Amino acid sequence: MKKMYFLFIFLFLLGTIFSLYRLVFVRGEYYEKVYQDKTNVYVESLSTPRGRILDIHGKVLVDNVGVKTIVYRKLNDISIEEEMEVATLLAELLSLKESASLLELKKFWMVKYPMEAKKLITEEEYRLYEERKLNSQDLYLLKLDRITEEVLSVFSEQDKKIAYVYTLMNRGYYYDAKVIKKDVTESEYASVLEEKIMGVTNEMFFAREYPYGSTLKSLFGSVGSIPKEEESMYLNQGYASNDIVGISYLEKEYDTYLRGEKDTYKVNKDGTLTQVSEGRRGNDLVLSIDIDMQLGIEAIVKEQIKKGKTLPNTEYYNGSYVLISDTKTGAMKAVVGLKMVGEDVFVHAESDVANSSFTVGSVVKGASMAMAYQEGLVDIGKKIKDACVKLYLVPQKCSYKSLGFIDDITALKTSSNYYQFLLAIKLAGYSYSYNMKMNVSEREFTIYRNTFSQFGLGVETGIDLPKEVTGIKGSTIAPDLLLNFAIGQYDTYTPLQLMQYINTIANNGSRMRLSFLDHISDKEGNVLVKKEPEVLNTYALDSTYFERIQTGFYQVVNLGTGYGYTDVAFRPAGKTGTSETYFDSNQDGVGDILTITNTYAMYAPYDDAKYSMVVISPNVNHYEGKTDYFAYINRYISRAVSDYVFANY
Repeated sequence: MKKMYFLFIFLFLLGTIFSLYRLVFVRGEYYEKVYQDKTNVYVESLSTPRGRILDIHGKVLVDNVGVKTIVYRKLNDISIEEEMEVATLLAELLSLKESASLLELKKFWMVKYPMEAKKLITEEEYRLYEERKLNSQDLYLLKLDRITEEVLSVFSEQDKKIAYVYTLMNRGYYYDAKVIKKDVTESEYASVLEEKIMGVTNEMFFAREYPYGSTLKSLFGSVGSIPKEEESMYLNQGYASNDIVGISYLEKEYDTYLRGEKDTYKVNKDGTLTQVSEGRRGNDLVLSIDIDMQLGIEAIVKEQIKKGKTLPNTEYYNGSYVLISDTKTGAMKAVVGLKMVGEDVFVHAESDVANSSFTVGSVVKGASMAMAYQEGLVDIGKKIKDACVKLYLVPQKCSYKSLGFIDDITALKTSSNYYQFLLAIKLAGYSYSYNMKMNVSEREFTIYRNTFSQFGLGVETGIDLPKEVTGIKGSTIAPDLLLNFAIGQYDTYTPLQLMQYINTIANNGSRMRLSFLDHISDKEGNVLVKKEPEVLNTYALDSTYFERIQTGFYQVVNLGTGYGYTDVAFRPAGKTGTSETYFDSNQDGVGDILTITNTYAMYAPYDDAKYSMVVISPNVNHYEGKTDYFAYINRYISRAVSDYVFANY
């Protein structure tokens, strides 16, 4: 029995020794790491370089620039007195233009003089607090209210700087990195580094840099702190509350690829940092944009705007939009939006192509004809004489001039309004007669809009931006408004929608998603995501009818209302548009001047389209001028840009 007892003791001791050996010598490093992970404090760098944005040929459109920054991170065991010392030292070392506000000074005074702050509350108020009739927040607000400017007069100008720094040190969440000053001088950077101040680090904050200035900047978007209203969403996706994120346009759309990973540091006992892991720059966004084409078009548009402003009746005209895309894929090659705000002074407004809409006029007649063919309203090839339509209690509506005998193709070529009016009347179940009474319902508008939407008009184009407007949809149902709708004089559409529309016509009804992205690559150049062409829908119209629309568009530019907009040598097809809109001349929110907007949408070559182009020039003319002169600015821009693009690309 004793032998068994000693054997048990021996085996127990042997097992214990083996376990200790394994713990110390075999697994010791592992357990040490676990212990360190539990007890050490780790923080991330303030920011990391985001991915660059490049054009299709690899030219850098958006880059990063390092900004020397002084950062404070609160240590767990730091006291208020120690934080005061840190704030005092930083205020001495840094040149600060800002100082604390009145409210911030009051809060700082309460921290600096807590005993005096207590005396601001009466015994009666403390009694009410004990009885829970007042809470701590009530007492705090009472103290703030009772701190007078005379009380604060104890603070010198330097004290106000210290208060400002202390405020920065305690803003936001406890664990956030607090930026004390960005873009510090070399001297300031060195001075702070030399002092080894508790919780203070010298870091690089990476800001965006734009080699091409304001060109396309509004479409690139901006970066900044996480918006408060979206904070929970970002935190659920693994972001930190102090992360810098894309907050608009392409920066926001592709933030998960562009954002990168931060460096990780261990916080030493003296408050300094030791790097334990290296971060990663974000992935590069390669766009379909050709920056050389973009800049060439910008130069043309600027010159044409300046020339246009010298012409009569252009007081309310200030700029134009030009878009170029790959017809077959929907890839955007150039987007120009320029507004002249002073003599030879321009602002970029490229983002308007997604968030502004216009009454575009007859350019939409290709979609109107598609609806009419689909509904069996067209007698193909039948000639009718162009005239005017007169409905009961409605002024007569006509084409811009008498166009003679027309059929479905020449109605497009000459942009006959009369032809479209008759089709709209037939859709409502009527045959036209002079001064006729006519009833319409939502049904007719819905039929038109359903067709238009399949061409991209009045709906989102699906372009890779966080949001895009869909235009203004008229809500009034009336016979004359149905006729207006048919000729593009009712609902409004964005330049992007016009681009998708003209591409859909060129592609025999296939509506391609518009896109700025070509591909995403890592910093070594490996392609991570490749944007493939995507068909959103196909409008099911017999090929015979599509050919007639395309033939009509070919005749528009080669023989009709669009002649001179694009050199016929490029074998173009397209459609012009003219619309009337009330312009708010005194900026009181009410349109008071009736102006004219010109549009043009085209593709070329006609039988194998390479590029499409949309040009919109709002408010190029008005009816209250001293002469009847009409400035054909949109045509001049269209001709110059199409010459440049089709001759060089």
